[in-house]
Amino acid sequence: MKPYREMTREELQAETLKLRAEFEQIKSLHLKLDMSRGKPSQDQLNLSNELMDVLNSDSYFLDSTGTDCRNYGVSGGIPEAKNLMGEMSEVAGNDMIIFGNSSLNIMFDQVSRSYTHGVCGNTPWCKLDQPVKWLCPSPGYDRHFKVTEYFGFELITIPMTPTGPDMDLVEQYVNNDPMVKGIWCVPKYSNPQGYSYSDETVRRFANLNPAADDFRIYWDNAYSIHHLYDEPERQDTILELLHECRKAGHPDICFKFISTSKVTFPGAGLAALAASQKNLEDIARHMSVQTIGHDKLNQLRHVRYFGNMANMRQHMRRHAATLRPKFEAVEETLEQEIGGLGIGSWTKPNGGYFISFDSLDGCAREIVQRCAEAGVKMTPAGATYPYGRDPHDSNIRVAPSYPPLDELKKAAQVFALSIKLVSAEHLLQEKEQEKA
Repeated sequence: MKPYREMTREELQAETLKLRAEFEQIKSLHLKLDMSRGKPSQDQLNLSNELMDVLNSDSYFLDSTGTDCRNYGVSGGIPEAKNLMGEMSEVAGNDMIIFGNSSLNIMFDQVSRSYTHGVCGNTPWCKLDQPVKWLCPSPGYDRHFKVTEYFGFELITIPMTPTGPDMDLVEQYVNNDPMVKGIWCVPKYSNPQGYSYSDETVRRFANLNPAADDFRIYWDNAYSIHHLYDEPERQDTILELLHECRKAGHPDICFKFISTSKVTFPGAGLAALAASQKNLEDIARHMSVQTIGHDKLNQLRHVRYFGNMANMRQHMRRHAATLRPKFEAVEETLEQEIGGLGIGSWTKPNGGYFISFDSLDGCAREIVQRCAEAGVKMTPAGATYPYGRDPHDSNIRVAPSYPPLDELKKAAQVFALSIKLVSAEHLLQEKEQEKA
């Protein structure tokens, strides 16, 4: 079929009528399918069930230092957990603090502490005369944006490229405006595009010269080991930021976040932060008031279950075997149904949890609405931009992980049909306006 933009008005009318009939037939099936969030499927959760058997009433509950993990104390995490999560983060265990089950919770706490008590002795953000500004590479992770929006910060959109954020803009803002206090980053298999930052991008981050002493890079390496393919040539790699910051003489400008949320159980994994010793000491000072210690039994459980990173990587290959057919099914459906029609483009990531789709300008919200009418729940259009406002109304995040494969294939068909229908109607309206 020829591209929609090359069709005559009459051809678009015929195509629209055909697509509307197909859409009504799909609606009559009363589907209830969900591609809205990047949740692991039940099959993925089952991969970690043996984690529940690691500890029982007969277990040895002491860590390597003799600390009883059932009791209070060790607020920074047991040494074994720090070493394991450090290796996962490509840093030394001493650069880590182990928290609870959620890296998003750590990020919220970091922003909250900075707002109320300041960063390493700097003025608390709540006492500043001007609003805090925060850089938001977009499309990006909606829950990141919600955190900084919650505190009333001014969110500034930074365009994403296949090699990372537009670093010219990042440098312009960070190096010249003291009210810019942070930037959200998902540097590997980014949410939603699946892009990984280039070496040049990471080095430029490390070499920033912030106008604000309390500026921090919020480096959410959520998908650090979440490859879709086993072949090394199809696995993205990125430079380790903390090391690069130290080399550049700026050891304090980054916070690195990581978790096992999509490695074991999202509701009961481990989350950690890596940073310079100055930052860790500042965080520990606040934590000493906040908690006597996080769940050390869960730390012990994870350490004994995995033992080392080699075992964790083998575990992740089993995740990939479940996820890979789902990503490929969505990509194949989009290629078969709309490839060559000139009505959209999409990413083909090597890892992570999302595919990013870009429609014709002005069509994304209506596509998502049509999917909902046909029984397929998608992430709201606009969610991948600050304040939920996509300036082009074109980006849609596709989350293939949660539905069973047979349901996902049906959902992908509905998504593709909705794209075609909305695009044909949109272009037909343009043709009719030109004729008028």
